[in-house]
Amino acid sequence: VQLQASGGGLVQAGGSLRLSCAVSGSLFSKYALGWFRQAPGRERVFVAAVSILGRTYYEDSVKGRFTVSRDNAKSTVYLQMNNLKPEDTAVYYCARTRFNIGVSAITARDAGTYYDWGQGTLVTVSS
Repeated sequence: VQLQASGGGLVQAGGSLRLSCAVSGSLFSKYALGWFRQAPGRERVFVAAVSILGRTYYEDSVKGRFTVSRDNAKSTVYLQMNNLKPEDTAVYYCARTRFNIGVSAITARDAGTYYDWGQGTLVTVSS
């Protein structure tokens, strides 16, 4: 399986970007998906996730600014990022759980919940 993230780039503070993650393979609708980010010199942390049933979860600092969604027909998960801040600068990774695994508000935030990872896309927010 491949997870291909795209949509990163350089944006000014207050701007918007939409990240996409196209997932190869079948039965896309039967996987929960997540977004994580890693800033320079820091560990990878949870950003957002969407369950098989479409329930969404967010890290507190992005609530109200970021929206995660999935299009099962296109096998793609999105992360719409609005009102970007310099502290949002990071490499953003998409990830997929194993088949038919439910996630909760707790497990969605754990990188260990996810089995397949994409290569990352860099988001840089200038002040």
